[in-house]
Amino acid sequence: MNASPPSVAPIHVIGGGLAGSEAAWQIAQAGVPVVLHEMRRDLPSSSEAIGQTKIRTDAHHTDGLAEMVCSNSFRSDDWQFNAVGLLHAEMRRCGSLIMSAADQHQVPAGGALAVDRDGFSAEVTRRIQAHPLITLAREEIAGLPPEDWDSVVVATGPLTSPALAEAILQLSGEGQLSFFDAIAPIVHLESIDMDIAWRQSRYDKEGPGGDAAAYINCPMDKARYEAFIDALLDGPKAEFKDWEHVPYFDGCLPIEVMAERGRETLRHGPMKPVGLTNPRDPLVKAHAIVQLRQDNALGTLWNMVGFQTKLKHGAQAEVFRMIPGLQNAQFARLGGLHRNTFINSPRLLDRSLRMKVAPRLRFAGQMTGVEGYVESAATGLLAGRFAAAERLGRPLDAPPPTTAMGALVDHVTGGHLEAPEGKSTFQPMNINYGLLPPMETPKVGDDGVKIPLKERGRAKKRLMSLRALKDLEAWLG
Repeated sequence: MNASPPSVAPIHVIGGGLAGSEAAWQIAQAGVPVVLHEMRRDLPSSSEAIGQTKIRTDAHHTDGLAEMVCSNSFRSDDWQFNAVGLLHAEMRRCGSLIMSAADQHQVPAGGALAVDRDGFSAEVTRRIQAHPLITLAREEIAGLPPEDWDSVVVATGPLTSPALAEAILQLSGEGQLSFFDAIAPIVHLESIDMDIAWRQSRYDKEGPGGDAAAYINCPMDKARYEAFIDALLDGPKAEFKDWEHVPYFDGCLPIEVMAERGRETLRHGPMKPVGLTNPRDPLVKAHAIVQLRQDNALGTLWNMVGFQTKLKHGAQAEVFRMIPGLQNAQFARLGGLHRNTFINSPRLLDRSLRMKVAPRLRFAGQMTGVEGYVESAATGLLAGRFAAAERLGRPLDAPPPTTAMGALVDHVTGGHLEAPEGKSTFQPMNINYGLLPPMETPKVGDDGVKIPLKERGRAKKRLMSLRALKDLEAWLG
């Protein structure tokens, strides 16, 4: 830890979840004082509690920092073959508080990193409170932070207080913040069977970029369509929590809700077959067609158009692999519909996670459009480092896009492609190899021995992970 220069003004971090706690830690470790504002609080002893109230959110049960409100798992810890494991490794190399506390309080979970959530939260809270450069303020920031706070990290998560959310909305100039995720699945391009599927835009219509084959099309005959509808209707659905109050909008109905409105609804909606011709059998018209649209600038990820769903994840993989061309689909993200709050980061944030119209504000965590505990903490780590470097007069570039952390920055600040009709389709994303620049699939191993065909995908992931860690070390240096 570096000593704080006496003239350095504090940086303020709003939100004591995983992202906010990590941001505060990184700022303090750089030698810059920080005030961490967390609105959740328990009542102190009765003599001190006069005039105070206990404050919670709809999801939190304690006032501990970095409380894990859903799962207690940080998912796979395999850095060689799993993108989230790679993210773990990168964060450990950056001195992550969250990863250190998780390692200290892990519980048996096979190849995953799972934690004793109470011990984990208590450890993060203890270290934050013990740090000489961190002040923990138990208070709600209602509305925009005071103007004299010239450097602020907003890491308030999906349950941002209404007053702050409204203030951000007004400042951003957006029509709305996204308070609900209506998420369609995303598929890795290399897992789509292009011997069955084909590229074509409806009626061969060219988009702004002049591409008349902007979609991947997966055809269905009537029998397959009917079986697919049955599977949608019979599949287990996720239940919403009482506080979520998830609405349905006609523009983003879950596909199973559309199917419940009539068996022909989907083939007159997102699965309509008109304007498309299968080049392998041009005289036979498909009964229904599932379209996928390129989702990232790299072209490695493809979004299932109109397929937002509340099917449980296990059922989604099974049901969607019934679609011809997707029988071996590997999903970078499965679908969902749940409460969330996130900003339109590609339009609003620069690559150091600053708000373009108000550079004193940085954003971190789920507010930026990442999904998952580790991804949220990673953006907190970066926002904290960016803020501290700026305060010390040493501006810091984002990590290279070949790293997991750099790929997350790229996703939330510009790697996502908008729909051709101009509507914002930006949605939260977990880290996955599809967000990193691709590498050629190796055919021969380091030992000169030919790699079996079924092992080449794993071999490529390992090469991408090795590249990421090497490039991260250069960035840290």
